[in-house]
Amino acid sequence: MSVAVEEEEYARLVMESEPEWLRSEVRRLCQELGETTREKIQAAEYGLAVLEEKQQLKQQYEELEMEYETVRAEMEQLKEISTA
Repeated sequence: MSVAVEEEEYARLVMESEPEWLRSEVRRLCQELGETTREKIQAAEYGLAVLEEKQQLKQQYEELEMEYETVRAEMEQLKEISTA
């Protein structure tokens, strides 16, 4: 069954329904919307946490790379001194 057919059937059902069923359906849809909204917020929070961790790791990598280059340069200098 296609989405369009399902939507038409749902629309027909809504139009033919009793007020109590409609209130019940509105409550169900509101709960579903709330749950979906919470899930999206949680996913966004996880995404932000991942981005923050990525930034921290990048910064740490850059610091380690600079430290490595400093130590490498010092070793080169010590080699030159020891061979001189």
